[in-house]
Amino acid sequence: MLKKIGRLFVIKTRFEACLIIYALAVGAMARGSAYLHEYPGTGGKLLLLACTGSVFLAGAKIFDCLRHEQAAAAALKQAE
Repeated sequence: MLKKIGRLFVIKTRFEACLIIYALAVGAMARGSAYLHEYPGTGGKLLLLACTGSVFLAGAKIFDCLRHEQAAAAALKQAE
């Protein structure tokens, strides 16, 4: 039963990865706009930039891991 629930939290396709990255981006932009209100000027803009940059890094890592897992599964399937 726990295995079935655990499978819900595994990213299997690029579409699912894009949905997760979109959700991360929405949250980062909300946090970034709060930073702009809290810290007007250059400091707030730099924090906003850091928020958006973190989404790019996380998205790239998610896509890389997804590609690696799919390649490993294909190699395992081919070895059989």
